[in-house]
Amino acid sequence: MIWQLDIILLLLVVICAAAAITVKNLFSATVLFGAFSFLMCMLWTEMGAVDVAFTEAAVGAGVSTAFFIAAIFQTSRRSRD
Repeated sequence: MIWQLDIILLLLVVICAAAAITVKNLFSATVLFGAFSFLMCMLWTEMGAVDVAFTEAAVGAGVSTAFFIAAIFQTSRRSRD
């Protein structure tokens, strides 16, 4: 394993996680969550766990992000009261 790549990926994962928690816009949080899942996929691949990385890419970055975006577009942006 290349430890410099591991450190860079770890820093990017932490930055994406912190940004997804603090951002106010739901769509931006969903995009950051997808980026977090993709970075975790790359981290799992770097560690040698290719089966876990493939599952993270398919479920975390793919299906979950698509469901979250679909749910956001089905809701209204402002309350009516």
